[in-house]
Amino acid sequence: MAPVFQVDAIGRRADLGQCRAARVTASIVRAPAPLEFDPGSVGGMCTVVIDVPTGSGQPVRVLAVRDEDRHRPWRGFGPWWPEQPGVSGVRDDRAGGAWLAVDANARRLAVLLNREDVSDRSDEEVVSRGGIALQSVAGTLPQTPPTRGFNLVEVDADGATVVEWDGIVARRTRLAPGTHMIAHHSPDDPSTPRVGRWLQDFRRVGIAEGEDWWEPWLGIVAASTADPSASILRRDAHDDVVLESLLVCAATVGAEGVDVREAVLSEPGEWDDALADQLRAGTPARPQ
Repeated sequence: MAPVFQVDAIGRRADLGQCRAARVTASIVRAPAPLEFDPGSVGGMCTVVIDVPTGSGQPVRVLAVRDEDRHRPWRGFGPWWPEQPGVSGVRDDRAGGAWLAVDANARRLAVLLNREDVSDRSDEEVVSRGGIALQSVAGTLPQTPPTRGFNLVEVDADGATVVEWDGIVARRTRLAPGTHMIAHHSPDDPSTPRVGRWLQDFRRVGIAEGEDWWEPWLGIVAASTADPSASILRRDAHDDVVLESLLVCAATVGAEGVDVREAVLSEPGEWDDALADQLRAGTPARPQ
């Protein structure tokens, strides 16, 4: 079956708090390993919570949780791709790509999540998903990517789009104002247990004013760990690998720029009381 590209829109309205100016914070540059693509995982299942503002001039807010094999090497937020000046992100060292990427000058952010691939393509017919987020912020994402399936959250100063690619059909969903959750199914899909259980709570608590806008959402993340079946922090067996939540990123994307804060879980897959202090301090993730 030939790949198909579709366009859709989804969303619900939510009242939002005000925000402050945005910026990019980055860790010290280290020489990255040579770029090497493979057809394997870049991000695990992962979770993104996003708030699209109701009014013009307000930024988009993103809370993203990265799930991955704890033994897969990676680097915290930084400018790891000299071939793309001005682009920073969270680098997967095995594939050389990015889980999350930012082009500050273009006011663009992209974060990658896995989803089921329903095509019958062999591993020899696909390439790594590692280049997807980098292509997205560069504006060069192909309409029918030669990769396994993924969900991609694309954020700019005007809003957000979710790209769903299952290996056959690519579907673009422009998110309407409001708070949304994305995991490995469609946006806000209640069949994903953590989405069905916690989306309304994220909408209910909203975001706080000021630089610590993410605090109410982080409280929901902590509360979710009481129910492992619907926890936002994960520890799941997937394709003979245990995928665990490793990193939490809080990002603001608006007309004034991009701000990315990140916090590493001291024990993958488990709640960490130090996450709030790391995000508040803008602490970059340590290279793994």
